Amino acid sequence: MTRKTALITGASRGIGRAIAETFAGAGYDLILTCLHTKETLSDVCRQLSLRYHIHATPFTGDIGDWASVEALFSGIGDLDVLLNNAGVSHIGLLADMTPEEWRRLMAVNLDGCFYTCKLAARKMAARKQGRIINISSIWGNVGASMEAAYSASKGAVNSLTRALAKELAPSNVQVNAIACGVIDTDMNRCFSPEEIGALIDAIPADRLGKPQEVAELALLLARAPAYLTGQIVTLDGGFT
Repeated sequence: MTRKTALITGASRGIGRAIAETFAGAGYDLILTCLHTKETLSDVCRQLSLRYHIHATPFTGDIGDWASVEALFSGIGDLDVLLNNAGVSHIGLLADMTPEEWRRLMAVNLDGCFYTCKLAARKMAARKQGRIINISSIWGNVGASMEAAYSASKGAVNSLTRALAKELAPSNVQVNAIACGVIDTDMNRCFSPEEIGALIDAIPADRLGKPQEVAELALLLARAPAYLTGQIVTLDGGFT
């Protein structure tokens, strides 16, 4: 039986790393990307290949750059699942954000999602099967003070998810997103213990989410009935 293949962006740590582990455990061959941590990503691929007896291929490149994404896809044959996880955040007043910071955030969070979806859609539509799962945020649903640009990028990802799902549904390709709440990753290390405590107090589940929980939901979406498409599934412990 031929194994399925999943492409996971931003997979060297955090949510992406957890997704890679979960999909490897489910028997998927993997293509994993990162921007800077080439040695770490290569080590992740080696570990997963040995532990789960799958094939894991690392790719180091800028997901926000069209030429880099073209190079990535030039080495990909059939693709069953695309998981858009790569992302950056920005904490601060929008009035203080530079145009360069805005463009970089949008390049990674939104342009990269467009680039990978564009190229994956061609492959998946031709085969009449495939799953695209975009890792988004609750701030894309409701917005967050001091994270206006990040919220805008994730709101755009949510809209792209819904619209692309309608385009690809006739080709039996499902497109969904996970709107994550506050997950215990390096992205949130910028907050002080007091700020994290205040966040936890506001979360009914009384804790931060775990990367593994996002990964488990991603695998569920990859295996969900084909009629489930165009959905933004919220995973936030009841926060919003």
